[in-house]
Amino acid sequence: MAAKTGAEYKERLKNADNNIYIHGERVKDVTVHPALKGVVDSMARLYDLQFEKPGVMLYTSPTSGHLVGTTFLRPETIEDIITRRMAIQAWAMTSGGMMGRSPDYLNAEVMAMGASSSFFAEADSSFAENTKTYYEYARENDISLTHTLIHPQVNRAKAQYEQKDANAALHLVEKNNEGIIVDGIRLLATQGGITDEILVFPSTVKKAGELDDPYSLAFAIPNNTPGLKFICRESFDYGRGHYDHPLSSRFEEGDAIVSFENVFVPWHRVFVCGNSSICNRTFRETNAVVHMSHQVVAKNIVKTEFILGVALSLMDAIGIDQFQHVQDKGTEIMLTLEAMKSHLYRAEHNAKPDQWGTMTPDYHALNAARNWYPRIYPRLIEIVRVLGASGLMGIPTEADFKNPEIGKIIERGLQGKSLDGYERVQLFRLAWDLTLSAFGSRQMHYEYYFFGDPVRMGMAYFDNYDKEQFKDRIKDFLGKGASSGSKFSAV
Repeated sequence: MAAKTGAEYKERLKNADNNIYIHGERVKDVTVHPALKGVVDSMARLYDLQFEKPGVMLYTSPTSGHLVGTTFLRPETIEDIITRRMAIQAWAMTSGGMMGRSPDYLNAEVMAMGASSSFFAEADSSFAENTKTYYEYARENDISLTHTLIHPQVNRAKAQYEQKDANAALHLVEKNNEGIIVDGIRLLATQGGITDEILVFPSTVKKAGELDDPYSLAFAIPNNTPGLKFICRESFDYGRGHYDHPLSSRFEEGDAIVSFENVFVPWHRVFVCGNSSICNRTFRETNAVVHMSHQVVAKNIVKTEFILGVALSLMDAIGIDQFQHVQDKGTEIMLTLEAMKSHLYRAEHNAKPDQWGTMTPDYHALNAARNWYPRIYPRLIEIVRVLGASGLMGIPTEADFKNPEIGKIIERGLQGKSLDGYERVQLFRLAWDLTLSAFGSRQMHYEYYFFGDPVRMGMAYFDNYDKEQFKDRIKDFLGKGASSGSKFSAV
């Protein structure tokens, strides 16, 4: 096997017949279902791009000699990190960064897991072999993955074992010679059901104790495994076409509740089993969070560039780019973009090999970026919304332009400085889909909670920051400046 094409991606989904529900009905074929066809086509486009840009998107497998996806690459040099990032951003460019769970996100995770496989041997030596083997399997077969990290939001004031229904969350039911049986519910699988497999892993933020061991699991299984169900939220792709909904008609990834009904997981697919200590340390100690953050920051740079392009196009379309407050808003987006680029540059060029020999970006830079971007993204969207003003409300549809009675009226009334009415409305519909539509609102909510609650993340950032050097500097400054033998200066 090797890197797959878009057609092969779709054929796998058809053959898998994943157990996916949306709008109260089971989906027979995700490749043609109105709520899923748009994003499936966009995913297929990513895989086709691998063969259109093989110099960027493909490399020779170290085990099979086949061409495999560059986003699976285990970097050994800084140049390797940059090579992988170029592939990440080539994919992000197809959606303007609007696909937060494009395959490269979890490709980075399984790469880090496989490279640090000895970490998982702490509980059982077979788990180390499992992680290494799974990385190679995913790479050689170009496996697309969804994942789930979160327990149901029942009572966040209590641990899982303290819940009134302690069995609602995914938990270990049984171990036997062949594998494990798991049962319960997990959230929130983006692209659930339109990928090959699901990766179950612990949260990157919420820590567990020994009494949570039955909930402390990590494994990967095919999405058509018996007993596995994906229950999707309402789709924000309303089937209105690319003109009316230029983003949501293409990149509505969807999010799903995942139900495990006494699901069997064979031992060779298990990475962690009933060990809260390993789960708590997995993402940081394997450097998975570093490599995943590198993908996210690279993607968010493309996303910020896209937002800037929309903002500048709005300014030009209605001739407001000479106003001081308008230029200042554009500057805000530009400063955000350049700051994110600086974080990425520092992360890549300060990279060092980890204990397993994997070249790993500077996490200090990436951690700052991943904490900052969720806080600034709502402001970027607000700027576009403010620039569009009432123009984002008075936007007819493509069908209105085709109506001979009213088409000429809106063509004349909605023309721009250098655009005809049809072109100007098309641009404003893009800005609307980015900011005010259900899709745009989900994008803002998604970015805000991408890695978890920003306040909780901020607390962790504050706790782990090296603060003593700065306090020592102030102590040193005050000590050198104080009068000898007296706490107070002479009057």
